[in-house]
Amino acid sequence: MAATEGKVITCKAGVAYEANKPLSFEDIHVSPPQPTEVRVKITHACICQSDLYFWKGKDTQKLFPRILGHEGAGICESVGAQVRHIKAGDKCIPVWQCECTKCGKCKSSKTNICDVFMFNWGSGLMPSDKATTRFTRVEDGKPIYHFFGISVFSQYSTMDEACIAKINPKAELHKICLLGCGIPTGVGSVWNICKVHPGSTVAVFGLGTIGLAVVEACKVSGCSRIIGVARDAGKLQRAMEFGLTDTLNIKSFDKPIEQVIRDMTGGGVDYSFDCTGDPGIIKSALECCVEWGGVSCILGLVESSQRVSFHPALLLWGRVWTSGLFGGYKGRSQLPDLVDRCIKGHINLDHYITHKLPFSKINEAFELLNQGGCIRCVMDYEK
Repeated sequence: MAATEGKVITCKAGVAYEANKPLSFEDIHVSPPQPTEVRVKITHACICQSDLYFWKGKDTQKLFPRILGHEGAGICESVGAQVRHIKAGDKCIPVWQCECTKCGKCKSSKTNICDVFMFNWGSGLMPSDKATTRFTRVEDGKPIYHFFGISVFSQYSTMDEACIAKINPKAELHKICLLGCGIPTGVGSVWNICKVHPGSTVAVFGLGTIGLAVVEACKVSGCSRIIGVARDAGKLQRAMEFGLTDTLNIKSFDKPIEQVIRDMTGGGVDYSFDCTGDPGIIKSALECCVEWGGVSCILGLVESSQRVSFHPALLLWGRVWTSGLFGGYKGRSQLPDLVDRCIKGHINLDHYITHKLPFSKINEAFELLNQGGCIRCVMDYEK
């Protein structure tokens, strides 16, 4: 790695040039880190539904050309002169839910939002100067936008030091790459945001990666009843392996699914989690909670043009509607603890991995997730 320090690296990346079009797997240039930046050699990555969301142009910015990807892991290749918390050779996870440790938000115990994150969310530029990128095209030198500040669909990626979490050297990168988004979002919503207690009853709407992580975290928390709600019988059956106690196929009922859940639980569940991003399902998830103190958590990304409509009386007796990003985890300081829990076996990462492909087949990996039969496809950047 020392041979590349301070130099521009030419490597492969999957570049999105327009919405809903296959990525271009091509050579790009990756600039070395500036004083407060880090360059990472990505070894493994996954595709998340959020990548599909932005690739399909459902966001408001629609920035192209862009290198997507926010679930990955690798090894620190080099650091800027002012970086102290990580060094070349350290195993790490790029974290879009970044943590500068200096802003007022980072110093608050009430949030995991960071000023750097707020800039990265709507920008494809580097936060250090808010004007440039570290990716350029080989053929003409034109800039390529970053994604969430980390862009892991590149063999090398330069990012702000706020966006990198140093992790346990014992971590297996082909598994730990899953902790970049979906699984922390699911387990953290149970443990950090809602603080689900033993004996609780829970309904989980949507059983993709986030929903399955919610189910597994509820099982670990000792919930007495975990009800899975979906339209796909195969997903419901698969989720039983993660800890579901009951399955409900929405297509099997004539009455509203929230009424079905209230009837079968004697008034409603203690907690519900929407992992779909569907406005109608979000409302059903709220209404299936017990009126006196039930908590409903929104986790699915809603298309920017859609809205949720409800009457405030639904909250009058004490129902709580909540949400949060990345399961409430602060990226640099708290994600390493989740890595350690996974190493100890508290969360089984293996059963989330349904497919494996070399990085060169990234478009095939996109299609697998888009078709719905894949939980996570781990891409190996060494192949």
